[in-house]
Amino acid sequence: MGTQGIAVNLELTEEQAAVRELAADFVNREIVPHAAAWDRAEQVDQGIVKKLGDLGFLGLTIPEEYGGSGGDHLAYVLVTEELGRGDSSVRGLLSVSLGLVAKSINHWGSEEQKQQWLPRLCAGEALGCFALTEPGTGSDAGNLTTRAVRDGNAWVINGAKMFITNGTWAEVALVFARTGTPEEGHKGVSAFLVPTDTPGLTRTTVHGKLGLRGQPTAELAFEDVRVPAGAMLGPEGKGFNVAMSALAKGRMSVAAGCVGIIQASLDAAVAYATEREQFAKPIAAHQLVQEMLADIKVELDAARLLVWRVADLIERGLPFQTESSVAKLYASEAAVKAANTALQVFGGYGFIDEYPVGKYVRDARVMTLYEGTSQIQKLLIGRALTGVNAF
Repeated sequence: MGTQGIAVNLELTEEQAAVRELAADFVNREIVPHAAAWDRAEQVDQGIVKKLGDLGFLGLTIPEEYGGSGGDHLAYVLVTEELGRGDSSVRGLLSVSLGLVAKSINHWGSEEQKQQWLPRLCAGEALGCFALTEPGTGSDAGNLTTRAVRDGNAWVINGAKMFITNGTWAEVALVFARTGTPEEGHKGVSAFLVPTDTPGLTRTTVHGKLGLRGQPTAELAFEDVRVPAGAMLGPEGKGFNVAMSALAKGRMSVAAGCVGIIQASLDAAVAYATEREQFAKPIAAHQLVQEMLADIKVELDAARLLVWRVADLIERGLPFQTESSVAKLYASEAAVKAANTALQVFGGYGFIDEYPVGKYVRDARVMTLYEGTSQIQKLLIGRALTGVNAF
């Protein structure tokens, strides 16, 4: 850790710059004007999914032979940053369907599984959800109670999943279930690609969330859900490996979305501070307000560079897992601080949803919880430093 270099030239390529501009224009036109209304309604416009697919955003890093749009991981990060700037709920749609599900299928899937699912996922004709978390197991992902039992040439799944992003909209669920004994721990977990219209699978929308209110979040219940043997993703007993490899890259995506929240917080705070007057001058002219803006700017640059480092390591085929935890930890905590600081700049007006910073505060807060809490990230970083497992 800390010895892997990054190219000192941080200038974007023409292709990366073009992707960033395309994403920024899309966000400004299709997301920003609607974000507040979607938040109040607790649902984004479902048509946004096909629009993301039409632009190729849902196929980034996936080979073109499977309907993907190619591109590198920095291009993916740039798009995720912009989506996070516009609405973290929309960012979550992409991060989960592409970042956790499609990329897992591309890495672990059979040729048949890739052909079956990737073209539709990349086109935005279908969404995927990542069904790992259970009502009783959040951070303890290796202690799953959902079970899959072999029955001839099929597997029968029973159990429940909780807080599943895209759960009510997804056409396919990447489900993690125990196929071995409880004593085997994470070694007895396998992964399955389960069509969500399979009999016995029911989905219930989770309402009343603090943040990410427009994002479809669900509880999934499995009652004798039967899938063919060919639905297993990767080898039997390797489901935990599938999940952890997905989450290592997924943390980069969450971190990039946090960079977007920080950018949005800074943009809003600067705009308000230069317009709002107190004591006969814009509040931006007051030193303590400038200090708050400067604090956000420093956090923004630091978080962005940590995320870009992860993308660079992935592209060069170097270990990136610890750096991904560093980026996720720092960026998520920085997003909370930046949104809080921006709200302070707005004063009382930041406390009503006519202005966007209250939403940034609420959306940022969950970033420290999902895809590995801040405490889990510290444990992972500590283990990498010491070689000692503190779990």
